[in-house]
Order: sequence, then C-alpha cells, then structure tokens
Amino acid sequence: MYSADEYRYNGMTYRRCGNSGLFLPEVSLGLWHNFGTNDDFENMRKMCFTAFDHGITHFDLANNYGPIPGSAEENFGKIMKNDLKPYRDEIIVSTKAGYTMWPGPYGDWGSRKYLIASLNQSLERMGLDYVDIFYHHRMDPNTPLEETMLALDQIVRSGKALYVGLSNYDGETMLRASKILKELKTPFIINQNRYNMIVRKIENDGLKEAAREDKKGIITFSPLAQGILTNKYLNGIPQDSRIVRDGRFLHESDVNEKRMAQVRALNETAKERGQSMAQMALSWNLKDNDVTSVLIGASRPAQILDSIECIHNKNFSKEELKRIDEIILG
Repeated sequence: MYSADEYRYNGMTYRRCGNSGLFLPEVSLGLWHNFGTNDDFENMRKMCFTAFDHGITHFDLANNYGPIPGSAEENFGKIMKNDLKPYRDEIIVSTKAGYTMWPGPYGDWGSRKYLIASLNQSLERMGLDYVDIFYHHRMDPNTPLEETMLALDQIVRSGKALYVGLSNYDGETMLRASKILKELKTPFIINQNRYNMIVRKIENDGLKEAAREDKKGIITFSPLAQGILTNKYLNGIPQDSRIVRDGRFLHESDVNEKRMAQVRALNETAKERGQSMAQMALSWNLKDNDVTSVLIGASRPAQILDSIECIHNKNFSKEELKRIDEIILG
C-alpha cells in the first residue's frame, strides 16, 4: 500500500495560476507518453509515486493520450483508485478534448456535443467525479467560439470540472475566448502550449503577452523538444530512442547536424551553469513568471528526479540569455 512521503512539499515551489486562487507546482507531470496500452504499468505507478513524493501535485492528461487513445486515462485511473485515492484533495488532475477520439462527426474538434461527451468518458475511465482543469485542446475553425466556451461553462456548472483552460490557442483567439468566459463568470485560468528554446510559439503568436495582460497562467509542454534539448542525441540516434521506437512526433530528419551543433553549444552553456542540458532547458521555461508550470514527460522515475532539479537554478544572466538566443536564432 502506497504511503506518500511526509516531506513531499518541502522541496517543490508553487506558482499562482494567473490571478486565480490555484497554485501549481513549477514542474508538472504529463502523461502524453509512456502511460499507454503497451507500457509497463508498475513503472507508471513508480513514476506517479516519485512525482507526488517530491511535490508534483499536478498530473496532466488528455482523452486521446495512449496509445491506444484513452489508455493513459485508464491507467492513471487505476493508480488513483488503488494508490492515490487518499490524496485526491492534494492532487490536480487535468484532461482535454479537441482532437479525434472516436469515428463520426461527434468525436472531434469543439462542439458542445463532443466536449461534454468526451469529458463524461474521461471521468469514467479515470473513476473520478470531477477533474480540476478541463481544456479545449485546439482551436476549431468551424465551430462558433461561443458554442465551445458555453460548453466549457456548462461543464464547470455541472460540477465536472473546477476550472477550464485552453490549449494550442493563439493570443488573439485566447483573448476573444476569455472575453466570453468572463461574461459567463467561468473560471478560465490557464493556457497550455508548446514552448522551448527552439520552438517559441507562445512568443510568436502573441499568447505569452496576451496571457500576461489577461492575468492568465501558462503551462508549457515539449520543453525538451521531444528530447532534442537533452544529451541523448549528441552522439547519434540511440536504438532505444523515441525516433526508433515511435517516430510519430520526432523524426530522424529533426536530428540534423545543424541542430546538433546548436545543442552542443547549448550544452556548453549548461555545463557552465552546473546543469545538464535538460535541466537548463526546463529552467529556461521557468525563467520568468509568465510560465506557471512546465510539463515534463518521463520514461522512468530517475528522469523525474533529474528534471525537478531545474527549479533550483532558474535565474539566467543577460549574457546567458543573449548567448542562447544567438545559438538558436542566429
């Protein structure tokens, strides 16, 4: 029977999510990878325990995480039921809907029909009465924004989510959505988007500035650029790498000589800071207060412990930031 470490809150730091009352750990655990049908369930348990024992209270999922879609929620639900249930009130669970989940016209995008049905399915898979944060996973160019936002509002009012968030929205669309949700008095508190030293999407599409002005939180995913911003590929592509095992999100062409030259240069800066390449990449996400939390993925508990170290060295000098920009942006 799992018993959480009594000192679990001593090492983690927490940030207020926008101007809401909710605090998130600076490092959150994402279940996008390694929690699917073919993954080792005991390893999943150990990763969840390691995270929670070290103050990571936030577990981030989506309806389509797997593979197969839904299996990450099912596996997490088993862990919640058998191990983490006594700690439910200390845990933030988030999930999403917006990408293809089932065949036909009602299992995708942002209609009221899809979002409400999907969350009902997610709650059943996880064995939960509610999630703490429910996201619309991507912008829908065809469904009226008002319909999607009204669905999020209904979800909160039904008691099936405490807060709502938007994922993969640009700054302009987020502000339009936020205006609707403010009129409805819906607790919209957070945006989720890809962000790392290579892919600076939230800066380029205005989301970072818009979230700051609108007093909303940001949680970032892919801070390590699917592993490129680590030491893993410095000497070639290992046989146990994600490129070899999966190849859906990271391709061999992504690990080209130009990119690796950049990573090698970044690695020298990381060494000077007393960090691993991965730790510096995570710290870079947390260098200012615009980002509430950074989502990490892991394939084993040791990776979680290594990643958490990023919170102890988040300050960058102007010279370091300039050097990083010159390496990546030229």
